[in-house]
Amino acid sequence: MTSIQPQPQQQDGTGAFGALPDWNLDDLYTAPDAPEIAQDMAWLEDECAAFARDYQDRLATLDVEGMARCIARYEAIDTTAGRIMSYAGLRYYQNTVDAARAKFLSDAQDRITTFTTPLVFFSLEFNRVEDAVYDRLFADPKLARYKPVFDRMRAMKPYQLSDELEKFLHDQSVVGSAAWNRLFDETTAALEFDVDGEKLNLEATTTLMQDHDRAKREAAAREMARVFTENLKIFSRVHNTLAKEKEIEDRWRKMPTPQTARHLSNDVEPEVVQALRDAVVAAYPRLSHRYYALKAKWLGLDRLQVWDRNAPLPTETPRTIMWDEAKSTVLNAYGAFSPKMAEIAQPFFEKGWIDAGVKPGKAPGAFAHPTVVTVHPYVMLNYLGKPRDVMTLAHELGHGVHQVLAAGQGALLSDTPLTLAETASVFGEMLTFRALLDQAQTHAERKTLLAGKVEDMINTVVRQIAFYDFECKLHAARAQGELTPEDINAIWMSVQAESLGPVFDFMPGYETFWAYIPHFVHSPFYVYAYAFGDGLVNALYAAYAGGLPDFQAKYFDMLAAGGSKHHRELLAPFGLDASDPAFWNKGLDMIAGFIDELEAMEA
Repeated sequence: MTSIQPQPQQQDGTGAFGALPDWNLDDLYTAPDAPEIAQDMAWLEDECAAFARDYQDRLATLDVEGMARCIARYEAIDTTAGRIMSYAGLRYYQNTVDAARAKFLSDAQDRITTFTTPLVFFSLEFNRVEDAVYDRLFADPKLARYKPVFDRMRAMKPYQLSDELEKFLHDQSVVGSAAWNRLFDETTAALEFDVDGEKLNLEATTTLMQDHDRAKREAAAREMARVFTENLKIFSRVHNTLAKEKEIEDRWRKMPTPQTARHLSNDVEPEVVQALRDAVVAAYPRLSHRYYALKAKWLGLDRLQVWDRNAPLPTETPRTIMWDEAKSTVLNAYGAFSPKMAEIAQPFFEKGWIDAGVKPGKAPGAFAHPTVVTVHPYVMLNYLGKPRDVMTLAHELGHGVHQVLAAGQGALLSDTPLTLAETASVFGEMLTFRALLDQAQTHAERKTLLAGKVEDMINTVVRQIAFYDFECKLHAARAQGELTPEDINAIWMSVQAESLGPVFDFMPGYETFWAYIPHFVHSPFYVYAYAFGDGLVNALYAAYAGGLPDFQAKYFDMLAAGGSKHHRELLAPFGLDASDPAFWNKGLDMIAGFIDELEAMEA
């Protein structure tokens, strides 16, 4: 919102950007007091208890038919619990300052945590099944398709605790990490910024960092620094507590590094992530350092300030992109790649699967939530009519298409490891960018599009790897003791100066800008998945542009596989291998090539 009010309405009932869609959550539940919620809660309580009675201490004795029934029941429990929590969570994100919504979410979380505590035995006992028994059972066609998910579960075997401790951690989570996550969400949603006398929320204030008016960008940046500094004790406490909680659990589990749990859940080898990180850091000079030096020249500046990082080019004509244009731009780009892709995306616009407007209390940012395989995904945006908002739509809709296709795998296998979860989203962005680039009529248009894409790629690759390094340093430092806000600020600045390059000056207060980034709180070490996805997409797009036979069919097969295959198996049909250290330079070379073209335009 441009104020603490909803977007202004026109006489015809549309807003400043056209008729923006709202979620219709009826496909989950029609209301928080709908009888179906009470019925599903009651079923869940009974079925969790029955599941434990029927299978605890018996998993190793099940035959193929018995194990197939066990897995089917486990999936049904997972789906019902996921449906309730999806509904509660999405309602909450629509208005995080509504006490009734927050209570509904918290109560649902408490009850489902209590109901599912008897299921803690499942993964623990499953991991104690002898390898020979496990291999024999899952060689049968009735169970073979589930083997990838249970292989990932069994990868945790060396790190699992006693049954009693695992139950304690399960129960304690609602007042541990979940509670600190909620404190962070509610704090960021309630932040208020005063920019030139106008009261703004976080989303609207960060959007001003892309404004054509440099004075307005500076005012927004300085106000963000002021507000973050005022709230720094809360943000520091959240990060200190969550990092310490993670360190304690990792220590008890004997995890070798703070990143191990993330790598295991992503089904990716640590050396692959390290190769990605090292390749990106080595490329800082030829990517971000070189691009920002070029941008300073375009802006007529000797030095860049942090409020210039996402500034539009002087040649870029400011314009508001109405919602209908954004919609048609993305759908046309998807359709040009494959009509199937546009067909999957179309219902999102027509059936209330997108919530686009900026509203009081709404969570900042954007996401695509898969909900459960028996329903469909929902996409959240905070649409403000900027060119980057169109790319965000293309990105989140890519997630939505991926989630629709992967749902066919069922509850256990539909979840894609984070390393591949960003593939469809970034590919959707690339398709949209290429379509716009092909339509560019002038030299200036092409330059603006190329510069915008390079900035997006730097934000996706360089910035996210800098975030990853920040997290690595933060968790290593927290293991040595409590961190003051100034300690965390210093860690942040160490990675920012390195990644952005020598052309930048950093205003007082920029050292606090780690405070509002949700990934550090919700999903430690998630961020490298963005860089992983961008590198994959650049390589995939090169294969597509190079005329790889049956590319579209192979691409849809990859998305439809969900979490049923390892990244090596998924990429093999495209002739790609992410474990090859040289692989990452292919993607980085594409970014460098765009910068080469921009430099050539100046010659």
